[in-house]
Amino acid sequence: MTFTQWFIFFIVVQVIHFLGTWKLYVKAGRKSWEAAIPIYNGMVLMKIINRPKWWIVLLFIPIVNLLMFPVIWIETLRTFGFYKKLDSLLVIATLGLYIFYINYATDTKYNAERSLKPRSELGEWVSSIAFAIIAATLVHTYFMQPFTIPTSSLEKSLLVGDYLFVSKFHYGARVPSTVIAAPMVHDSLPYTGTASYLKKPQLPYTRLPGLQKIKNNDIVCFNWPADTLATMWGDTSGKFTYKPVDKKTNYVKRCVGIAGDSIQMIDGYFYINGKKNILPDRAKLQFYYTYESKKPINQNTYPKFLMDKERTGVYKILSEYWDNPKVQDAIKQNGSLSKIGSDSLYTEVVGGVNPSFARRLKMISVDNKININLTDEEVSRLKKYPLTKSVIKVNHGADNAIFPHVKALGWSQDNFGPIYIPEAGATVNLDSKSLPFYEQIIKNYENNDLQVVGDNIFINGEKVDSYTFKQDYFYLIGDNRHNSLDARYWGYVPFDHVLGKPVMVWFSWDADAPSFGAKLKSIRWDRMFTTVHGDGKPVSYRYLVFALIAIYIGYSFFKGKKKSAKK
Repeated sequence: MTFTQWFIFFIVVQVIHFLGTWKLYVKAGRKSWEAAIPIYNGMVLMKIINRPKWWIVLLFIPIVNLLMFPVIWIETLRTFGFYKKLDSLLVIATLGLYIFYINYATDTKYNAERSLKPRSELGEWVSSIAFAIIAATLVHTYFMQPFTIPTSSLEKSLLVGDYLFVSKFHYGARVPSTVIAAPMVHDSLPYTGTASYLKKPQLPYTRLPGLQKIKNNDIVCFNWPADTLATMWGDTSGKFTYKPVDKKTNYVKRCVGIAGDSIQMIDGYFYINGKKNILPDRAKLQFYYTYESKKPINQNTYPKFLMDKERTGVYKILSEYWDNPKVQDAIKQNGSLSKIGSDSLYTEVVGGVNPSFARRLKMISVDNKININLTDEEVSRLKKYPLTKSVIKVNHGADNAIFPHVKALGWSQDNFGPIYIPEAGATVNLDSKSLPFYEQIIKNYENNDLQVVGDNIFINGEKVDSYTFKQDYFYLIGDNRHNSLDARYWGYVPFDHVLGKPVMVWFSWDADAPSFGAKLKSIRWDRMFTTVHGDGKPVSYRYLVFALIAIYIGYSFFKGKKKSAKK
């Protein structure tokens, strides 16, 4: 919906409010016309139901207002003497229209002196829970949101099983575009897997002012631009239904290129505007290497300094007979398979060859070789290890899966570019060579009708040879370079997909531990309440946080006892 359509919708709601409540306003000693003036009518209603005027603000905050409207409806009923549970159920079930019945079909009286205290212990519980959810939703949506790290793309910087606080206000809180959605959940309801939202209506994209702009090497939380319901929920039927922007899968990566940059990758390292990118010292780049040992690799011969609980990539090398025609055909057809040397086959991204595929080709494990993701420091140590025969960095060939998916470019996940990162207001020339870089932006991110007829490009029916961007774009990458699904595959991330900036790891454990008891034992205490950005080794503030919590609990207990003593 456009802003004009939303304005019309707002006026219609005001008319419905006036028609359904004007007699109640009169019974409360107000003028009937006061029920017709937008915003002012809400302030008057708050006075009628004896609630604070600032509640009216909550009615204009998307998602939060879905929780506030039922509260206001029920408060209105009770102010005019309707306390039964059936009345509350009816006003919620009819989306407030039950108030029309109260307004026109009853001779109810206004009770200005009604008690605001719930009449039962259950009512008090419901009231407390409702406002706790409202407060949490407000914080969750506009200030700070918890996230978890499910993959190893930022391994050694952020670990699988880290729980983050993501600031919404650093880059400016994004007002939800999906206005009808369950609070405190993302795209699906717990345990059911069904969508937690309605696709329509949708608010136009709006963002509150931020404290800072995204900088090179910031870790950023965002909605995955390529996401669909099918890919999120594991549907392999081929029926793809695109999600609204704010319901796409949450991702977290490092922002290598910001709007206006020109970036290039050479042998896995980024160059920004011609200069090699220098990462913060907390960032630990990793690449896959083939480690060959002088002896069979087992528990006794495996290098002890590589026995890292958080390491996610150690894969066996599989060998077979290379003159097998089926194997040669598989190598040619399957882009995820690569040959190392003259006697091995491996997959570098998905973590191993499919077992049934391996059996069919009669593959066997090579006992003295593994593929392992390593930092530069670990490579140096491994080369000095007495049993090391060789440590060879995995080199990837041309891959059409690399953005912009143009085979003639011959780009790979380690070598590509340069690529220009679009900036709002910048103009680029459009032709058959440049269009693949900006096609998704023009069509899907900036909602234009794009048609290509021969060598001619038409945008919204007009022949063009250039395009001016409407928003900033960013290039987001994982530090675990050979084990990360990132911008190399899907391209740019629009600013309207940016969620916020991770600021703190508040909890961490081994998410893959086999049982809850094992998970408890795996808690990484040294990572709790550590900052995400910054220099030097992360410092945990857990003792300070625990002390503050203990002080608050003690104060609340003392205050409660003092209040009880007065009674």
